[in-house]
Amino acid sequence: MKSLHPIFILFSCLVAVMPTTAQGLKKPESNRFTKVVLAQRLEEPMQFQILHDGRVLYAERKGKIKVFDPKTSSLETIATFAVSTKYVNKAGEVTEGEDGMQGVILDPDYEKNHWIYLYYSLAGEEAKNVLVRYEWQGKQLLESSRKVMLEVAVQREECCHVGGGMVFDAAKNLYLTTGDNTFSRASDGFSPLDIRPGMSARDSQKSSPNTNDLRGKILRIHPETDGTYSIPAGNLFPAGTPQTRPEIYTMGNRNPWRPTIDSKTGWLYWGEVGPDGSRDDLEKRGPQSYDEFNRAKEPGNYGWPYFVANNKAYRHYDFDTKVSGDFFDAAHPVNDSPNSSGKKELPAARPAFIWYSKAVSSEFPLLESGGNSAVGGPVFRQTDFTKASRLFPPYYEGKWFITDWVRGWINVVEMDEQGEYKSMERFLPELKLKGPIDIKFGPEGDLYVLEYGNGYFKDNPEAELIRIEYNGGNRKPQVEASASKTAGATPLPITLSSAGTHDFDEGDSLQYSWRINRNGTAFKQSNQANLSLTLTTPGTYQATLTVTDKTGAKNSKSVLIKAGNEPPVVTFAITKGNSSFFFPGRLIEYAVQVRDKEDGSLANKRISPAQVSVSTNYLSEGYNLTRIAQNQLRVDASAQYATAISLINKSDCKSCHAVKEKVLGPSFRDVSLKYKGDPSASATLAKKILNGGSGVWGDASMPAHPTMAESDVKSITTYILSLSEAPKPARTLPVQGTYKTDVASGATTDGSFIFRAAYTDRGTKTAAAQSSETIVVLRSPAVPVAHASVAKDIIFTPDSSLAITRSSGAFLRFNAIDLAGINQIELIRGPGRAGAPTQSGTVDVRVGGVGGQLLGSFSGEYKDKMPIPISATGGTGLHDVYFIFSGSPTRIRSIQFSEGN
Repeated sequence: MKSLHPIFILFSCLVAVMPTTAQGLKKPESNRFTKVVLAQRLEEPMQFQILHDGRVLYAERKGKIKVFDPKTSSLETIATFAVSTKYVNKAGEVTEGEDGMQGVILDPDYEKNHWIYLYYSLAGEEAKNVLVRYEWQGKQLLESSRKVMLEVAVQREECCHVGGGMVFDAAKNLYLTTGDNTFSRASDGFSPLDIRPGMSARDSQKSSPNTNDLRGKILRIHPETDGTYSIPAGNLFPAGTPQTRPEIYTMGNRNPWRPTIDSKTGWLYWGEVGPDGSRDDLEKRGPQSYDEFNRAKEPGNYGWPYFVANNKAYRHYDFDTKVSGDFFDAAHPVNDSPNSSGKKELPAARPAFIWYSKAVSSEFPLLESGGNSAVGGPVFRQTDFTKASRLFPPYYEGKWFITDWVRGWINVVEMDEQGEYKSMERFLPELKLKGPIDIKFGPEGDLYVLEYGNGYFKDNPEAELIRIEYNGGNRKPQVEASASKTAGATPLPITLSSAGTHDFDEGDSLQYSWRINRNGTAFKQSNQANLSLTLTTPGTYQATLTVTDKTGAKNSKSVLIKAGNEPPVVTFAITKGNSSFFFPGRLIEYAVQVRDKEDGSLANKRISPAQVSVSTNYLSEGYNLTRIAQNQLRVDASAQYATAISLINKSDCKSCHAVKEKVLGPSFRDVSLKYKGDPSASATLAKKILNGGSGVWGDASMPAHPTMAESDVKSITTYILSLSEAPKPARTLPVQGTYKTDVASGATTDGSFIFRAAYTDRGTKTAAAQSSETIVVLRSPAVPVAHASVAKDIIFTPDSSLAITRSSGAFLRFNAIDLAGINQIELIRGPGRAGAPTQSGTVDVRVGGVGGQLLGSFSGEYKDKMPIPISATGGTGLHDVYFIFSGSPTRIRSIQFSEGN
């Protein structure tokens, strides 16, 4: 803990005894916090550290370490690593994984020793993740200083879960999180316990509960000067204990994220990403999926894969016979998997600190509902800052800031003196983050957030680094900047708008300044609040709006505009069938349309169907974004290769090269093999194609192609470099046709069919390629009540499996339901209380509002364990559907929509 001035210590003590109504501990107004955007359009950012001078060091998944300098607003790459991001299964299918560059952290004594630590998936034949130390003086990493400190053996047959978060404690011990390295999809959203021969990639027992394995853990080590490490006292297993690894601090983790240490108590906190199931199956498998926020006061076993949430137990399950066994025992968990090399008798499982499923949580309702991915965050302590100019107020003392990658909120958790949960509140309710992946406080007292963006395995345009500043005096203007269009062909008319910009200080006058750069060079400046202009020259334009108040306080925001290429328009239409639900075994008809101003369209045949990615996935375990992204990449690659092959056939490339045989120049496959694993290969080959070259493969010279569009060159190099990999089978669909929504035998029918169509245009000679996509989700027609968009006067049971009406006029609302073909609706009831009197009531189904068009109704006695049938007629198209209750309370588990024959 840093030393403090005696006056500050006295102030802290006074604050501690002040009543909660005192000014110092009142909840600060949200408008005293300002979001400041530091860097935009980052490329798969993962974890960051803030230097004392305000620079931000961060890791990108594809292997780069970069530094953002707030003084110059510049990004600099200080190192590029060859990292492994691919998995190859037994069938030779190649998929993208979560692996890559995962974490970066500065040594506590960085200002003296200049050490930084990286955790990443090492490229090469040997499957392992490594913790490496380097010396960094502020420019490039010193390669000669490289020290491999720790290796974690992994499997690269099937994805996922890497971990990679790091934090130091006050004793300078390094904590490193590791994922369970297990494929979960085949487990239908439940625990992956497949012990059949050859299925170890699908058995988490090989890692998380394996006391002799470093995966699925939080490790605690003490780095030594020579690049080795020692084991600090107090880890879970003393050094020398048979069948254990002494580095283990916690075990039973699935995918622990973003650990933090409370500097006052020394307790460890982290987020824990759970599986994807959205339903309980207690008779066969166990509980639905839960994500967790956890706390460890000491080493322990946190239960995975035998327990989740507050020690909800899974069952033993035979994946061959589909026969279920007993529930696992949290007091005496046993790992008898043949894939484990550790102890069979395990420490008792510890329940989660906070847990939440896909449904609304009765214990923690502020966590909301839907897809989830717990991230974690910092515990705020004023004593961590000595000269902070914008320190958060004492109201947040000792509170834990947590976030979720999918849901995009920040919540603040209050704990009592024993560290037990007390309450939770939303931090800045209007703030909606886009894939927050790391969050921590900086030296000036600001809260920094690194946003990955909203899509997996791609450079999301919304990925950015922000900081949130607190201001107890004059507040900075809140700036909003937008463009009427962010990409298009030239001439491109646009309007730059400051709409939404405001200042919370009464009477403040604002001055506006737009500064527009084209390709990094000054282009135009204006002091208007809103500006209309036409971009006639292709290029990348950055329009930055700076707003200044009368005291000189200013804030800025930028918007990026790409001129010279109109983005394509992609549509995926269900032309026959329901566009909200799938009905197993039924045919739907669909049609994809693509229009691009420069390339043409599918309709006029200037765009080939082979260049359009069309795919579908059935996800029985829920909306698994990672798995969807993996499958989409395969299909995208297939379409991109079709474009590349077409470009090669139309160019002079085939005069000198063939795919597998040497002609005048090397085969494309030989080129791919030569550059395999080289992260700079794409740029190197692109430069050769554009500028020409010789001497690498012999005396023959390669001609230059200066007029070829950069997007075409990139497409060709991507195809060539793919040829050293195992073939990627692309499960594509035609751009128009029928599809039978068959669910595989043994899979649950309460998942979703995800249909996606995408197209990447060819770009132009002066502008990069643009991509567009559209996604249609057909979900199960059995909709859990917890998925209602709005519930009025409804009580949900603790597990959110039942909705109980409280009074007449109570209703459930489901948004945007396609009623095409729906003629029957059943309300599936849950069990009533034993001995309860017979109940009756009325249920009306209406569209558009509680007084909207009546589709159907039920009036009468609620029969025990029987659904409530409602004939629905007259509905068509998309509507918000209301279920309005009157009379006696009823207990509803789900809503079943049925299609006519």
